[in-house]
Amino acid sequence: MCREPMPDPICMVDNINGSLHVNTGAIEDLYRINQPVVVVSVVGLYRTGKSYLMNRLAGKHTGFALGSTVESKTKGIWMWCVPHPTKADHTLVLLDTEGLGDVGKGDSKNDAWIFCLAVLLSSTLVYNSRGTIDNTALEKLHYVTELAEHIRIKSPSLAGAEDEDEQGDSQFVQFFPNFIWTVRDFVLKLVIEKKGQVTEDEYLDFALQLKKGMGKKESNYNLPRQCIRSYFPTRKCFVFPLPASQDNMAHLESLDERDIRPDFLKVTQRFCDYIFEKSNVKTLKGGHKVTGRMFGHLVRLYVDTISSGNVPCLENAVVVMAQIENQAAVQEGLKVYQSGMEKVKFPVSINEIAAEHQKLSNMATTEFMRCSFKDEQGEYLRKLTVSSIEVSEKKCHDLLSELHEEMNKNLQQGVYTKPGGYELYCRHRDSIITQYHEQPNKGVKAEDVLEEFLRARNVEAHSILQTDKKLTENEKKIKEEREKAALIEQQKKAAEEKHMELEKVLQVERESHQERLQQVKEKFEEEKRLQQEELNKALESKVAEQKDLMEKGFKEKAKLLGQEIEQLKKEKESSGSGSIFKDYVMPIVHAATDTLSTFLQYKLLRKAII
Repeated sequence: MCREPMPDPICMVDNINGSLHVNTGAIEDLYRINQPVVVVSVVGLYRTGKSYLMNRLAGKHTGFALGSTVESKTKGIWMWCVPHPTKADHTLVLLDTEGLGDVGKGDSKNDAWIFCLAVLLSSTLVYNSRGTIDNTALEKLHYVTELAEHIRIKSPSLAGAEDEDEQGDSQFVQFFPNFIWTVRDFVLKLVIEKKGQVTEDEYLDFALQLKKGMGKKESNYNLPRQCIRSYFPTRKCFVFPLPASQDNMAHLESLDERDIRPDFLKVTQRFCDYIFEKSNVKTLKGGHKVTGRMFGHLVRLYVDTISSGNVPCLENAVVVMAQIENQAAVQEGLKVYQSGMEKVKFPVSINEIAAEHQKLSNMATTEFMRCSFKDEQGEYLRKLTVSSIEVSEKKCHDLLSELHEEMNKNLQQGVYTKPGGYELYCRHRDSIITQYHEQPNKGVKAEDVLEEFLRARNVEAHSILQTDKKLTENEKKIKEEREKAALIEQQKKAAEEKHMELEKVLQVERESHQERLQQVKEKFEEEKRLQQEELNKALESKVAEQKDLMEKGFKEKAKLLGQEIEQLKKEKESSGSGSIFKDYVMPIVHAATDTLSTFLQYKLLRKAII
């Protein structure tokens, strides 16, 4: 949750002179929320009581501005983040949008983008209106007929020409929020001729019935109804009676509950209970659950896209979110590895360091998998491996640089050019090596960096040896030969030792490979399950819609819907195919394993026994 509870709503998207702008303060609040978010947006004509419903969902009487005049109070989109009342460790994000159709704005395009943002951002969309659901009310909801123009499912740069033409209703229903129509100040009886008493949902379905005919009049009548039926996976209706007497209607916010009609409060409670139980966590295309941090990035992405004159794209949003979250996942995994290596006390044996490396690598991978998604090429898993190497390398370089600082001053001041300087140089150099060995937590690059350091000192040592006037030429020659012989012997021992160490490390790596394979497989299965749920939701919605059309005699429309259903079934079958694991999972695991194995063969733990 946020570092501090959000006591009041905050403007999330400013609407300044018809231009939308992200409020940085609100986005920063979202960045601090690491919990999954359930996002409920309310839209509707201005002065219809939208804010009252949002306040009740927040468990408050006041918060979002209600206002008591004909002027619209809410400008842009306001946000209120509260702990979810029934889902532990979840945050309920309430979005109160600017009233549509405000005569003071005179810009219907701006209204369309507000409505579009509410659809894009929410997991449940509440449309609030007054009176009845009649043709006039549906004509005022013309924004729903423009959604296909304002939202893309697939990126034009990633989709082929055929895909660009296939942005059908079956695509939208997979990713759009659940739809709730709340009718305020409803004074009629829920009775339909020939049916008698009906439920609220039946009333909505009746209002959304299509007219037969191919004329322009029938087409205009059917269009908003067809869009609602086709775009949204579920539909729900609540009708609210008048909340209070006409005199008190303007002061609803300050009224005591005793002054509000019980039947109004009863519907309000049913509405809140339904939202709390049925509203799902906000997801991205592919079923990826959205946290508050991700939601903040999503808001910024969509608003910036709209402000630049482009059309928001769900597929592009997933790509951008994956980049942001996977980079953060690399840092989280690296933090786990780094903090673990800090606790390792050197010197240690090859078996000990290899075992510690295996354990920490697996822990880092687990953390990475928890935070990442859609790392289809294993790019970020490789980054995690490489980053842990770089951390160790930098630490060792910094350590040797610090230890060598005094010796470097001596070199600059000519301390070692005096008689006996070579012996002094050797003592100082050996002292650095000893101190370096004694320093803990250097990581897997410790010996590589030391070897590099000593190689750089060879020329330096040879030059001091040759200029040392205390030593005779014969003594210099003897020392030089001894150093060469010792170096050859050491290289031979090192080669033998490296071979044995490499065998041990590769065995550890083979075990780690199996662990990574299992983790990636589990991650893939989870993502596949989410995608299947997404497709199942769309299929259920379309099958129910087809059945209803057939019962009402719309055989041609039902036939066309059947084509969408078949396309969804094919997509579901393809996404559930086992071959995807081979094509998707295995490249990730092998990419990460190849990176680490190559490093192990040439550099990792070459001489871990100090």
